Amino acid sequence: MIFQTIAFIFARGDSKGLKDKNILQIGDKPLIAHSIDLAKKIKEIDKIFVSTDSDKIAYIGKKYGAQIIERPKELALDNSPEWLSWQHAINFFKNKYGPFKKFLSLPPTAPLRSINDVQKCLDALKGNVDIVTTMTESHRNPWFNMVTYSEKNNDINLINKNDLIKRRQDAPKCFDLSTVAYVSNPDFVIKEKSIWDGFVRGIEIPIERSIDIDNKYDFEIAKFLFSKKI
Repeated sequence: MIFQTIAFIFARGDSKGLKDKNILQIGDKPLIAHSIDLAKKIKEIDKIFVSTDSDKIAYIGKKYGAQIIERPKELALDNSPEWLSWQHAINFFKNKYGPFKKFLSLPPTAPLRSINDVQKCLDALKGNVDIVTTMTESHRNPWFNMVTYSEKNNDINLINKNDLIKRRQDAPKCFDLSTVAYVSNPDFVIKEKSIWDGFVRGIEIPIERSIDIDNKYDFEIAKFLFSKKI
């Protein structure tokens, strides 16, 4: 049997920017529960897993219906690339259940995503596309209003000043990557070392659904927007 789509929520216990970030409460449930509950509503998803090094996160994951992958401590450090945790989770699943067609990561830090946002990402993995990520239009632009700062000379310089653009409207459109969803061929993740090793497709998501919670400021914005949403 070949499974269709497997959803993974990667949530390590230690968080420097915001303590217990992945299980903070938004609305009536913790962040990881929002990812789990959304995955349950997508028909093509066969199984849902939480990859974590935390007993507390594992308990909450099980409570909301996910299966647990025990993430090795060396993959849950501040400097551990999440790509390695993706590879670990894929290998875990293949060894236990067999092959599957689509890898889906739903980071718990983007609780404002919609089912339609995720479905668009799933549908975009076709043809020669290796991985799908999400993005939102940037409010800063390296051709117009993003600068570097030199402490030595105490001056600033436009990041891209080779082709000086004097009006924001004339600058090339830029996007910020967001964490709404990642979709990939599992074999691509196993074989390569990063997203940028393959053909990447970006799905644009409105900024109000693209908030990525990394600090207290992000969390307060997300709580406010969630309260308006419901």
